[in-house]
Amino acid sequence: MTTLLVIAKEPRPGRVKTRLTPPYTPEQAAALAAAALTDTLRAVAAAPASRRMLVLDGRPGPWLPPGFDVVPQCAGGLDERLAAAFAACSGPALLIGMDTPQVTPELLTVEPDGCDAWFGPAEDGGFWALGLAAPDPALLRGVPMSRSDTGAVQRARLVAAGLRVRDLPPLRDVDTATDAEAVAATAPHGRFAAELARVRGERARAGVRR
Repeated sequence: MTTLLVIAKEPRPGRVKTRLTPPYTPEQAAALAAAALTDTLRAVAAAPASRRMLVLDGRPGPWLPPGFDVVPQCAGGLDERLAAAFAACSGPALLIGMDTPQVTPELLTVEPDGCDAWFGPAEDGGFWALGLAAPDPALLRGVPMSRSDTGAVQRARLVAAGLRVRDLPPLRDVDTATDAEAVAATAPHGRFAAELARVRGERARAGVRR
């Protein structure tokens, strides 16, 4: 069975989802990040796994469900931090971030039958999921992150290593306010959608007062 990893930042104002500000305040952006992380961890908790790990920059909060091993992120760029997360795994592993609260347990249910890697492309050109049947940190080190071609470069790295890659459905990351609206519409019953509705109401009330 697969180890499921989530790499995340503690949702503190000013440290997460800064591209949501504006229109949202840092506190509202952090609340949306916490909701996205809550939905993500719930999906991971409901998916079959041999181990569940939260690779965290910061401290755990009330959004953390039971059953997760919490390990700190290492120093360095995102490629180094992702590589280190895989280095902690001894068998098949699938890693996701905290930016896709619409993810489901079904999407995370993967088996290494007939493939060596799983790749989940993000609509912005990155990737929302990366899985390796035999984790090799070298497959991630040096991949340029946070670019429109990050996903293409990472997938090409897998193919160049001779791995058989199975593609997962593309998902949209929550980076901007437009992304937030679109993602909430695809998962209207999640914590993220509820928090977005609350924040919308908060902003509307503030507008009336002004």
